[in-house]
Amino acid sequence: MAVEVKYVVVRKGEEKMTFASKKEADAYDKMLDMAEVFSDWLVTSNTGLEEHQFEALGMYLAENKDAVQHILRTSKMPEATSDDASVADNSAAADESAADSEQGKSKPVRAVKAA
Repeated sequence: MAVEVKYVVVRKGEEKMTFASKKEADAYDKMLDMAEVFSDWLVTSNTGLEEHQFEALGMYLAENKDAVQHILRTSKMPEATSDDASVADNSAAADESAADSEQGKSKPVRAVKAA
């Protein structure tokens, strides 16, 4: 008999995604936390969007956090690479975050001055 360990990310009683490693599951869970905060923040913007639009935009920003950080730091669009095309895929973004953390790479965090 084989034993298989699976890590399931659950939000509000709903299974969101299943992973083979804890690191991948934690990275995806962190991205969902970020998306939720973005969505809550966008709701306060009085832009007239509907709730599902806030949620979709929050998820998009969380999935593309590296590009958002680059734009905030430099006020320029990030250079397009072949990796950028795969970022739209949820699992690819989680895999990329997990791969970076597995290799021990950490990206420097810089303070951004508010306008």
